[in-house]
Amino acid sequence: MARASRKIWGWWFFDWASQPYNTLLITFIFAPYMTELLGSGTAAQTVWGYGIGATGFVIAILAPLLGAVADKAGGRMRFIWLFSVMYVVGAWLLWYAAPDNFNVWLVMLAFAFGMIGMEFATTFTNAMLPDLGPADEIGRISGSGWAFGYLGGMVALIVMLTLLAENGEGKTLIGIAPIFGLDAAAREGTRSVGPFTAIWYAVFMVPFFLWVREVRRPGMVSIGTAVRGAWPELRETLRHLPRDRSLFAFLMASMFYRDALNGIYYFGGIYAVGVLGWSIISVGIFGILGTITGATFAWLGGKADDRFGPKPVIIFAVAVLALVAVGVVFVSRGSVFGFAVGPESKLPDIAFYLIGGLIGAAGGTMQAASRSMMVRQADPAKITESFGLYALTGKATSFIAPLSIGVVTQLSGSQQIGITPLVVLFLTGLVLMIWVKPEGEAKA
Repeated sequence: MARASRKIWGWWFFDWASQPYNTLLITFIFAPYMTELLGSGTAAQTVWGYGIGATGFVIAILAPLLGAVADKAGGRMRFIWLFSVMYVVGAWLLWYAAPDNFNVWLVMLAFAFGMIGMEFATTFTNAMLPDLGPADEIGRISGSGWAFGYLGGMVALIVMLTLLAENGEGKTLIGIAPIFGLDAAAREGTRSVGPFTAIWYAVFMVPFFLWVREVRRPGMVSIGTAVRGAWPELRETLRHLPRDRSLFAFLMASMFYRDALNGIYYFGGIYAVGVLGWSIISVGIFGILGTITGATFAWLGGKADDRFGPKPVIIFAVAVLALVAVGVVFVSRGSVFGFAVGPESKLPDIAFYLIGGLIGAAGGTMQAASRSMMVRQADPAKITESFGLYALTGKATSFIAPLSIGVVTQLSGSQQIGITPLVVLFLTGLVLMIWVKPEGEAKA
């Protein structure tokens, strides 16, 4: 790929700006803090499962409709502005999750509000990918963007761990009190992850809004006309979708394997705190390792995508993640892959760090290649609607992983057993990839 243009760099900055919602809030800082607030890893895993599952259901219903409207009316930027405001407001409100005045309903509503904004903004920015370069460079552009996003998440995580998030002794990773005079006893350092994530997004979205311009297409209509026609057109698209066997198979496959990957991200930190007894600082180090491997292999995966196509890249990554999900179940404080260890052994920690590296590597590669594959499968005239369907299928069963983990965890009383539904989801996605044609039905 030639030297990236400002437009491509601007598009990459969305990944950099938005990634901390996933890295800091969903996985490595706020989710483990929820375990502390609720006083039990099992309770936190259950609440997190139900809360994220309900949020995913809302996203699944609305994403394709919004995509259909944007394809007819254009104006993707207006939607991105709106959902960016939701992202910032939802993230900022997490500051109020104080240990001495904690309302789990209000906290989860704020979290859901921001997460909906993040997911919808992602749907509309992903739909701009085909306009960034020729088809033979889409994989590399997507992979490089995902890698850039992982780097952003890593930098944000390092800032949180070294300057803000405190451990049980009230110190950050480098042994200082949280900066700005934040009260460690009130967990203000850790709670600042909400406002920090909001400010990070607002600052680093500036290059996106300055450098990215939407490509106008002929035949655009008013927003009102587009809204009235969105549901009939979407209904017709869904009715004919099974006829496009390759696209249908890919959407179904990605529906399962992306749901399983999100399950790992959603519950990795909670699992480490509840099962291994890690502090938020330890979980953060685990996250840094995952973001390093994620950035590296998303970039390498983009190169492999351009050379071999996205299908073999996705299949390899999903197979690795299925094995990793099995491995997670067999790592606890008392045993590692079936071998008993003493209470002072570091082997469980080492094993989980290695697992984190594999999750980052395979997850980053898989997500970048899936975005590239969606471009190959989609009708160019309905690209935003197609990415809306991609979001729909990514969220249509997004409640299955968290809710099944929540239910299984609640019924079994075991966080380890509660993770097992992820293995089934990965394997289901892997099988469905058999029917996906590398360049879609029209080009096959």
